[in-house]
This record gives sequence, structure tokens and C-alpha cells, in this order.
Amino acid sequence: MTGRKLIAGNWKMNGSLNANLALLKGIQSGLQAPACDVAVCVPASYLAQCQALLASSPIELGAQDVSQHEAGAYTGEISAVMLKDFGVRYVIVGHSERRQYHAESDNQVAAKAQRALANGITPIVCVGESLSERESGLTEEVVKRQLAAVIHLNGHCISEIVVAYEPVWAIGTGKTASPEMAQQVHAVLRAQLKAATPHSDRVRILYGGSMNAGNAAELLAQQDIDGGLIGGASLKPQDFLTIIAAAH
Repeated sequence: MTGRKLIAGNWKMNGSLNANLALLKGIQSGLQAPACDVAVCVPASYLAQCQALLASSPIELGAQDVSQHEAGAYTGEISAVMLKDFGVRYVIVGHSERRQYHAESDNQVAAKAQRALANGITPIVCVGESLSERESGLTEEVVKRQLAAVIHLNGHCISEIVVAYEPVWAIGTGKTASPEMAQQVHAVLRAQLKAATPHSDRVRILYGGSMNAGNAAELLAQQDIDGGLIGGASLKPQDFLTIIAAAH
């Protein structure tokens, strides 16, 4: 990958008006001209608040999900057009929690990525294997299948996405893939993208399995790790700033 790394915080289902204000103030006060791109992916109910708080900031606004439909009778869904209204720059699609708890299929994830791209929003496409899949030696097969669905549906636009590798067994568990294990999967994804587009060097591949202030520098030093999708550590200003500082 050429260009700047990306550090994106995923707040998941956390936050309140007061907590968000304190968190973003804390991050902004310690952020001096970051050497990487920075985003926070916030719950939909706080997009308006966070858009206002980030107005004069280098931090981009992100969302955590988007509907695969453009508009219509889909109660509770949020369209890409709606996200665009709030200045959303990135949206997470296919997070393992959505795949697991909402039974999202590879094809649904691909459709969500397509909807985001059509509206000028960069999808952060998540791929990753479960513990049983890793132990069965299926890691490469699983992540390649998940990414292939997105490539198939989005064709030449594939160079506009961000990919996040998140080993499911390392999310919120405190377990992390070793830098070597993470790099191995990132290299597989990089080769797959290279085969799909002549502009694969534009695609950033983030690591998203319990990256924190303690392990970020070592993970981000790997050849094919272009940033991080940060969960719990993105809710702590100092930890998030430490990770951003490691992504030079």
C-alpha cells in the first residue's frame, strides 16, 4: 500500500452525549497534525452530535453499518444517502458481530459495500475467521471467500474500499494474532486484491483484532498492515492517541 495509514475507532454500542463530548475533546486536545488518517465510527444516534464536534478537526466521521437498500419500507434501517447527509466518510460493513448476531451473508455485505460506494462513502469491509475455522486450517479459505463476494459485486470500484482483517477469536477477548500471524493473512488479502485490480496499492488493509496501545507499534510495523480498526481502545483518549502515534 502506498500513502497514509488509517486508524479507525469502532465505538460499537457505547456512548452518551456527555461521554462522546469528553472522549472527542480528549482525543482532539492530544492530536497535533496526525501522520495518519483518523476516523471514529459512532452509533447512528450520535452522528449529528459527532458531526458537529468534529467540524474543524482532522478526524473523519464514520458509521457502523448501512442498509443494502437505497430507500423504502425497511423499518429501522439507515441508508447510505442518510449517512451522507451527516458528512459520513467511512462505514463499517460485515463486522463479525453483524455476521454473527444478524446473520449477514457475504452477499449482503457485498451489497452494503456497493451501496456505500455508490454514495461516495468508503466501506470498511470486515473479513475474518472464527476460532474453529482457524483450528481447522480454514483461515485463508474463509477470508478469501468473504472478500471475493465484495470483489465480484463491485468490480473496478474495488480499489476504493478499505479492508479490515479481524480474526473473530481475537475480538474483545484480549487475544491478539501475533504480528506474524496477522501479516500472513494480510499478505493473502493483498495478493487477492492484486489479482482483482491494477490499483490494489490504493487499498488499505487494517488489522482489527484487539489492537491496543501496547501492541499497535509492532502490528503496524508489518509490511501489509496499513492501519487498525480499534474497538475498546478507541474509547480511551490516551490509548487511541498512542495507537495513532504508532501509525506513522
